[in-house]
Amino acid sequence: MNDFYQSHIILENDIIKLIPFNEKYENDLRQIIFDKEITKFTGNHIVSDQDLKNYINSTLKSRNEKISYPFIVIDKASGQVAGSTRFGNILFHSKRLEIGWTWYGDAFRGKGINKASKFELLRYAFEEMDFNRVQFSVDIENIRSQKAVLRIGAKQEGVFRNNYINAKGDPRDDVYFSIIKSEWPDIKSTVFSEFTFD
Repeated sequence: MNDFYQSHIILENDIIKLIPFNEKYENDLRQIIFDKEITKFTGNHIVSDQDLKNYINSTLKSRNEKISYPFIVIDKASGQVAGSTRFGNILFHSKRLEIGWTWYGDAFRGKGINKASKFELLRYAFEEMDFNRVQFSVDIENIRSQKAVLRIGAKQEGVFRNNYINAKGDPRDDVYFSIIKSEWPDIKSTVFSEFTFD
């Protein structure tokens, strides 16, 4: 999949639509991103318009440099931008990637948007890309996100110490989780049964 990063991937179901991250959504992102809950456990410090522009530029750069494939998440009920997520740490020869860098505006949390997004990303990774492993990393203090990852059927694997640097410049520990290809059919038919149409 040498052209993976140039491809125009759109994923959707009745709840969400994932489209390639694009700078034209700057105003939509501005409405929801200035929230400490979003940037608390990330390497981003977004409190100004310039911070937002820097975030958009670095996100687009990550795709151009083949580091990650970022998406804008659209809430189909309202038609509004709900947040962002991405595929990252993609190793084609090892058939594994990471789903993460995910955040949602306050009004879109707890609405099923995360689960709907994760279903489409997992389905694409396992069924379209034919990958063997999808992993997730979550800050050791981000209990909410850890619980969310467990709810979608991932298994906790361990703690990676000093795995990333947060916005304050402090080294942080991450908890790693994964779903492997052999587990996907059962997870798809149970955890994500509302999205499965036979």
